[in-house]
Amino acid sequence: MAVGADRDGTLGEKRAADRGIPTFVVKVDDHASREDWDVALTEVVAAYEPNLIVLAGFMKLVGNAFLDRFEGRTLNTHPALSPSFPGMHGPAAALAHGVKVTGCTLFVVDHGIDTGPIVAQAAVPVLDVDDEDALHERIKTAERAMLVDAVGRMAREGFTVTGRKVTIP
Repeated sequence: MAVGADRDGTLGEKRAADRGIPTFVVKVDDHASREDWDVALTEVVAAYEPNLIVLAGFMKLVGNAFLDRFEGRTLNTHPALSPSFPGMHGPAAALAHGVKVTGCTLFVVDHGIDTGPIVAQAAVPVLDVDDEDALHERIKTAERAMLVDAVGRMAREGFTVTGRKVTIP
């Protein structure tokens, strides 16, 4: 087990270090290109021989080297109910579209943007008084609970990915 980041001083890195969990940082700016960073990140992660990789809070797209090496076992979250509102601005898009319910999605990362097989989702109502920040904070609260539950189950019980379907026994 390890916790990695693409920048120094993340809360996840601090919490892990405080608990004696190994940490690492692989910065994009320390590499000549995004592809070189992706290869370096892949090598560092591979050294830990992970069964499951969670990119929660990791605001960089991993590339082909990483995805090819860890296909089917890399997870990320998205602040919308996929497949709606892909990309970085899910809460703003939900508000602009006028939906009454949005939420968050845990998915298996593939080569698309927020397009991988869905592991879990949690619904969050959109309130008439919401602005982007208020809605996003409520989504993040639901996302944390969903992430802890689903990843815990996946780590304890295992999982399979068949096409677009993720099954946790």
